[in-house]
Amino acid sequence: MEEFYTYTLSNGIRCIHRRVRSAVVHCALTVNAGTRDELPGEFGMAHLVEHTLFKGTERRKAWQVNCRLENMGGELNAFTTKEETVIHTTTLRSDYGKAVELLADIVFHSTFPDAEIEKEKHVIYDEINLYKDSPADRIYDEFEDLVFEGSSLGHNILGSKATLKRLDSAAIRRFVARTYTTDQMVFSVIGNLSEKAFRQTAERYFGSVPASRRTFVREPIGPVAPFDRICNRNTHQIHSMIGGQAYDLRDERRLTLLLLINTLGGPSANSLLNVLLREKNALSYGVEASYTPFTDTGIASIYCSCEKENADRCAELIRRQLNELIEKPLSPRRLSVAKRQFLGQLAISAENNESYMLGAAKSYLVFGEVDAFATVTEKLAAIDGEAIRSVAEDVFAGVSSLTYR
Repeated sequence: MEEFYTYTLSNGIRCIHRRVRSAVVHCALTVNAGTRDELPGEFGMAHLVEHTLFKGTERRKAWQVNCRLENMGGELNAFTTKEETVIHTTTLRSDYGKAVELLADIVFHSTFPDAEIEKEKHVIYDEINLYKDSPADRIYDEFEDLVFEGSSLGHNILGSKATLKRLDSAAIRRFVARTYTTDQMVFSVIGNLSEKAFRQTAERYFGSVPASRRTFVREPIGPVAPFDRICNRNTHQIHSMIGGQAYDLRDERRLTLLLLINTLGGPSANSLLNVLLREKNALSYGVEASYTPFTDTGIASIYCSCEKENADRCAELIRRQLNELIEKPLSPRRLSVAKRQFLGQLAISAENNESYMLGAAKSYLVFGEVDAFATVTEKLAAIDGEAIRSVAEDVFAGVSSLTYR
């Protein structure tokens, strides 16, 4: 944690800062509230809140919110996940105070005017239509819905037009009051600021917010029986997903699974599946493996798209590769390359200050700490071939599948 300065305000908002030499400052408020915190009848609410935070506050109209930083060359943005909502800014160092003031204003003083909400719903309807027109995106959400069917994780972030039509300002206020509590927030900053300046700004703009505590506990996620689904989507290509539930954020095997996923189908051209399906057999342009951990569960999956006549061959090769990983450990040489590649990717991604800040905020929100690069290196060094094989067997034996035809 030596890379970061941490501080907790009297109202429970946790603050984390890393000083770097840069003319730019990135700030974010990460709220431990996402789509899994929606009640029945509220599906799509967390994402709607994210959009309508920008639609006016007690002191600003919507256009004033949007222009406040942009007129100075800065950026204001937000995103929603199953478990978090993040509002973040990027500005010159000289405009850092203005960015923090704006964050506090839109999170704690938004008015959610009904007229603006109704307009923004139509923007989200268009977003839903865009998502439906992209099978490569849609299949991820639909597969996740099936893997977590019947649970709070078993519905997509955007919601549906039917549900959104019923949501109004009063419903949004209830959701925000229930989920946007100060004990579930992290304010994070990365930039060329002293600890004193960081602390003073946090106190000035967030310190007077009344303390509040969450009064509900998220539902535990139960297992779902393996499934094989085929959906007729009239797509030009076959799109397929295989995988299932995996380790949560606190599981000690999470790093081993991340290493396995990166080796199997990460972004590099030498990933096992890319070499097998694209380079050797020219069967698929799009193949990748992914792993998303949540606080109490996770999902690991493999996505592949191909021409319809190549679908069976692709499925056969993917399962053959999985069986090989399950049956025997990676060779010492392959494991060494995999570790070095993984560490290199981590080091390069850490050079993106905004991404690094957002990742650190999530880690601090969940664990109350952020692993230093040396700690990750040490943990990675302890992973051997048998550990990879064991995790492959645990996660990919008896997988589920979803196919778009």
